[in-house]
Amino acid sequence: MDNENVKTSENISQNALQEEYIRSFKPIKEGEVVSGNIVEINSEFVFVDVGYKSEGKIQVTEFKDQPKIGDSVNVVIIKKEGKEGSIVVSKRQADEKVFWSDLKLASSEETPIEGKIVKAIKGGFEVDLGFNVIAFMPLSKSDIIRVEEPEKLVGLRSFFYIEKYTRDRKANIVVSRKGYLEKANKEKKEEFFQNSTIGDEVEGIVKSFTSFGAFIDLGGFDGLLHINDMSWGHVKKPKDLIQKGDKIKLKVIRINQEEERINLSLKHFKADPWNSFDNKYQEGDIVKGTVTKLVNYGVFIELEEGIEGLAHISELSWVKKVRHPKELLKEGDLVETKILGFDIQKGKVSLGLKQVMQNPWDDIAERYPVGMRLTRTVKNLASFGAFFEIEEGIDGLLHLDDFSWTKRYKGPEELLNPGDEVEVQVIDVDQDNRKIKLGLKQLEDDPWGTLLNAYPVGSTIEGVITNIADFGVFVKVQGDIEGLINQVNIFDPKVETYENAVKKYTVGDPIKAVVTEIKPSRQKLALSIKEYNRKIEKAEIAKYLHNEDSDDSGDTVSFAAFLKDNLKDQE
Repeated sequence: MDNENVKTSENISQNALQEEYIRSFKPIKEGEVVSGNIVEINSEFVFVDVGYKSEGKIQVTEFKDQPKIGDSVNVVIIKKEGKEGSIVVSKRQADEKVFWSDLKLASSEETPIEGKIVKAIKGGFEVDLGFNVIAFMPLSKSDIIRVEEPEKLVGLRSFFYIEKYTRDRKANIVVSRKGYLEKANKEKKEEFFQNSTIGDEVEGIVKSFTSFGAFIDLGGFDGLLHINDMSWGHVKKPKDLIQKGDKIKLKVIRINQEEERINLSLKHFKADPWNSFDNKYQEGDIVKGTVTKLVNYGVFIELEEGIEGLAHISELSWVKKVRHPKELLKEGDLVETKILGFDIQKGKVSLGLKQVMQNPWDDIAERYPVGMRLTRTVKNLASFGAFFEIEEGIDGLLHLDDFSWTKRYKGPEELLNPGDEVEVQVIDVDQDNRKIKLGLKQLEDDPWGTLLNAYPVGSTIEGVITNIADFGVFVKVQGDIEGLINQVNIFDPKVETYENAVKKYTVGDPIKAVVTEIKPSRQKLALSIKEYNRKIEKAEIAKYLHNEDSDDSGDTVSFAAFLKDNLKDQE
């Protein structure tokens, strides 16, 4: 074959190959979105093979993430042949077309889209969805909790649901972050209930406080950390242990899927101290503890974290009548106390404070024997007497009957006032019933005993009239003892009336009478003028009888004459 024929054959083969190459290109249209592969990258451009006779080039700045050779990328065909004869493509226009397609699809199928909250405005926020598309989000749709400070959400990138979508001349889009959060949190919560068991360790953030504990955010849903599960010990306020915003580890102790409740615990990272209580404590032990709470019926004392006992108000003092524990103690006090009993199953310990102190009543009789004289202060008055403070918590009673041997007082205020310092005498000590009796009159000798010895019944006594009453006459005798002459012992009703009889007497007059009754125990002295007059009469009669028997001169008056004269005088 000659050279010319060879050249002709080569030309025919080359043309066939070119035609085959051209036929292998994908049919593309300008404005169409196609997928290509990155085949080359330099400092300015990324070269993409879209299956056409030439490669398209894209500026590196159009890529949000660093591109890599082999990556697939969508582009829009701008021109099949540019000035240089190569295809012109745009990644940005492809991204924008895909964006609007995804936006429309998200609206119709209720799928979330990503965006960024860029501005707080009246009633809500502006949300940048990309490609200069700004959506509106109402304030009420911005979060699942009340938003107090809208500015804090500005700059937040999140996902949103499209609640309204129109695109005529201008896009009008309303989005909701709340809806997305609610759905996401619901899915997380369902996953938690399905995969979690009691005893699991979880991590959460302290969200809010209540009087009974704290709510912990477990990632869009809450668990409750009850105040009783914060510590085995006494917790007065949740904020004493944790603060809002703290990130903490907890244990799951209860799960109720039906009620959607999750209970968490901090204290369960430690062993229950009650499990080893009887290894550390025994009944009768004297231990130290801290006062944690004061109530009207007693005081709670923490012996160690998780071990808290109650000292009843009756166990606080041997002698003081405690109306409320705050009279003796305050929260935080370190005290010494005695274990009176305990119940491990119920987690209860009975404590006593007074048991670690000496009971002052144990040796009261030795310290204040009967007959001992004391100078003490009047604490308060009662209708029946006065109370003196013998020592702190121990009072003694001075009864009205022991004020005076002779004077009767209607009330203690006639002689004493609270705060008076008075000398008294211990007259009785009742250790079992915790009573001490005091006496004031016992500081002096009993004039009644002296009077009884000096003037027995039937003897004549002298005195001074102190009062004349309707029922008789009062007479004061020795020792300032006052006796009564009852009206029947003053006059003879056959002879005169009581009114006429007492006219003979005046207050302050001296008088003589016969003792008819004397009872020192009842401070009673009864006197009689009638008996005194009879006594005088008998004495006179006896005198005259004696004179008549001894006188023979005949000058003496006969007894009959004397009696007759006496009867005339009485008439």
